[in-house]
Amino acid sequence: MTALLAKLRILGPYFAGTQWAFIVSALAAAVSGATEAGVAWLMKPLVDQGLQKPAFPLWAVPLAIIVLFAVRGVAGFIVNYTLSWAANQATLRMRSRMFDRLLDAHPQLFGASTSSSLVNTVVYEVMFGVNLLVGAAQTLLKDTFTVIALLGTLVYLNWQLTLFVAAVAPAVGVAMRVFGKRMHRITRESQVAVDALAYTVEENVLAWRIVRLHRAQAAQRTRFDRANAGLRQLLLKATVASSVVTPVTQLITACALAAVIGMALWQSSSGSMSVGDFVAFITAAIAVATPLRRLSDVVGPVSRGVASVERGLELIDHTPVEAGGTHAPGRSRGELALHDVTVRFGDGADALAGVTLAVRAGETVALVGPSGAGKSTLVNLLPRFLDPTSGSVMLDGEALKQWNLLALREQFALVSQDVVLFNDTVAANVYLGTVADAPRVHAALAAANLTEFVQGLPQGVDSMIGHNGTQLSGGQRQRLAIARAIYKDAPILILDEATSALDSESEALVQRSLEALMKGRTSIVIAHRLSTVERADRIIALDAGRVVEQGSHAELLRRGGLYARLHALQFRS
Repeated sequence: MTALLAKLRILGPYFAGTQWAFIVSALAAAVSGATEAGVAWLMKPLVDQGLQKPAFPLWAVPLAIIVLFAVRGVAGFIVNYTLSWAANQATLRMRSRMFDRLLDAHPQLFGASTSSSLVNTVVYEVMFGVNLLVGAAQTLLKDTFTVIALLGTLVYLNWQLTLFVAAVAPAVGVAMRVFGKRMHRITRESQVAVDALAYTVEENVLAWRIVRLHRAQAAQRTRFDRANAGLRQLLLKATVASSVVTPVTQLITACALAAVIGMALWQSSSGSMSVGDFVAFITAAIAVATPLRRLSDVVGPVSRGVASVERGLELIDHTPVEAGGTHAPGRSRGELALHDVTVRFGDGADALAGVTLAVRAGETVALVGPSGAGKSTLVNLLPRFLDPTSGSVMLDGEALKQWNLLALREQFALVSQDVVLFNDTVAANVYLGTVADAPRVHAALAAANLTEFVQGLPQGVDSMIGHNGTQLSGGQRQRLAIARAIYKDAPILILDEATSALDSESEALVQRSLEALMKGRTSIVIAHRLSTVERADRIIALDAGRVVEQGSHAELLRRGGLYARLHALQFRS
């Protein structure tokens, strides 16, 4: 329980400024609890003074009951609304903090976590967890004050008998502690199972063409059913754990109430207790059982809520962020250098092994080689999407780690074979992250051979393009990414198979635009189609993470090395 309270205290900063809601809800809960005891208090004068000659008007009793229930309803609404307001405020803050952490997290987070698990944590789990905790808080506030009011009534009427009710508390506490630990463990296991199930769905949504093409539906269905069954088993365990605690505490409470009622009957029959006191006492004693049962049920939601919120807190507090230096000179010259750079992933072979390379400002360098040679790894080092295991990477003579990250990434424009577009307008995808400039947007689209296509859209450049540009063809998506790079006007261009999805006619048009854009800029070009790199200032051939040769197109053909062999394979010469 102490550990649970410590975890709940961590949530304090996210509820900052909402103290008034808790104060108001506590006051309302106190009023609600008092109305519960008010019904028992009505019993004593009603029974003792009799119904034949009451000391109060007959209409006062039903009116008092109506007033009590009306006050209870209003007080309950205030408790629910104020706590829900506080919960939504905390959820808003926590979700914003988590998204901020995603935006500045170290890239290793995205390699270690699936996108579905991160989405689940940010969007659903924090909301689910906070709502469970606030629902538990509503129960705790209302029922705690109700129990206090009813126990106060019982103490006033007969303190000796009340000791039987008080004896229930330690036994209930032990039961809640035992089952609470089990609930917390099962909930954490269920989160992992939900992530596995969500990832299976995510993969099949993204790869639906491959699944159908390879008739893999049966295998994927088996995989899904296995993950689904595992989650079902854990949910059943959670149900058992949360359901057992209720009858156990109810049985303990029933034993105490049975003893209390038995003693009350004996005292009433012996004349040491008036009939009105007896009826009032029994009414309060029976009424206290319901809030006690609800309080015992709180352990399940609290355990599940804490486990859900923990993942969000871990993302915020324990995810390493990207770290950079302070060097921010403005627009760079574009001079790049790698000194004995090695990149190793886990215990596998080196993706790059001792690469030393210099790229002059304004030079166009093409990286060629078989798949797995290290081309993409090399270009990912430049904007620090990846850090070398050893060695150093320099820009304008300054180590990349000394550069301010925002300033460093201002120096690069990237067009990748894996085009990423946002569910926004055409224009917004072009000026992404910068100030909108309509003439520049149209010029970039024209340079990427997209003007005619955009003019045919219903709202032109203000037309929405759908999730990751699903309303565009592959070539249109690639050209839109090229337009984005043209708009950014960065001193260094990284073109990773930038024209891979274009037809021959569009490729020729865009290639001329790219060649005009590359003038005066440092350009790193990755291309498997060697015809697109023949006019590069220098071609660097990579194999197994090493630079095996470099030179111009003609020089490398004369040497008859790796580049010449790749060229011969493509052109059958």
